[in-house]
Amino acid sequence: MSAMLEVRDLTVAYGKIKAVKGISFDVEQGEVVTLIGTNGAGKTTTLRTISGLLRPSGGSVTFKGKDLTSVPAHDIVQLGLAHSPEGRRIFPRLSVEENLLLGAFARKDKEISNDLQAAYDLFPILEERRAQPAGTFSGGEQQMLAMGRAMMSRPELLMLDEPSMGLSPLMMKRIMTTITTLQGQGTTILLVEQNAQAALRRANRGYVLEVGKIVLSGTGKELLASDDVRKAYLGED
Repeated sequence: MSAMLEVRDLTVAYGKIKAVKGISFDVEQGEVVTLIGTNGAGKTTTLRTISGLLRPSGGSVTFKGKDLTSVPAHDIVQLGLAHSPEGRRIFPRLSVEENLLLGAFARKDKEISNDLQAAYDLFPILEERRAQPAGTFSGGEQQMLAMGRAMMSRPELLMLDEPSMGLSPLMMKRIMTTITTLQGQGTTILLVEQNAQAALRRANRGYVLEVGKIVLSGTGKELLASDDVRKAYLGED
């Protein structure tokens, strides 16, 4: 049986510069899978290509058996794959609730109000400030909003790009706990995260990227115990 997400020999280039150099990995239904690596390793480029924001120069991306290579980004969302991008990318002048509802822009069903309440249940601060302009939120609150907006498309697979970037340790812990909660509710997650230790603790499996190539893979526990990972990404000698 095939995985929910299959990436095969993926190559992505910016002009003549190859940012991703033939990587392959899978994400099984119900898993948290993390991509770790230094800045410039190709992690964000990989997520942007999966979600249709960039076009690969080689290889394939398959989601639930469907080749995504030429599918527009908005259609990929409708297939059940959502992307919460690096830097939040919320709409600062719109209210919290308007931002959340934009996450459901492609939906025509009658469950949107229920999912809006589910987002508020997940992040109560959003409900308390539902009419407040999103740009007045702190970084951590904006991250909650970005995740809630992505969940409003009712994704089967949620991709999170650097959700803890710039957050306080307390807020980072809260975001990581939310990832575990979402997995428990049945959402599959592909996580790119600068805090390798926090990511690997929550991941079923992980892949280490270096200059566009996967150089190591294993379970979260295996990678946490790897001397190479500990030296390069966990700050341990």
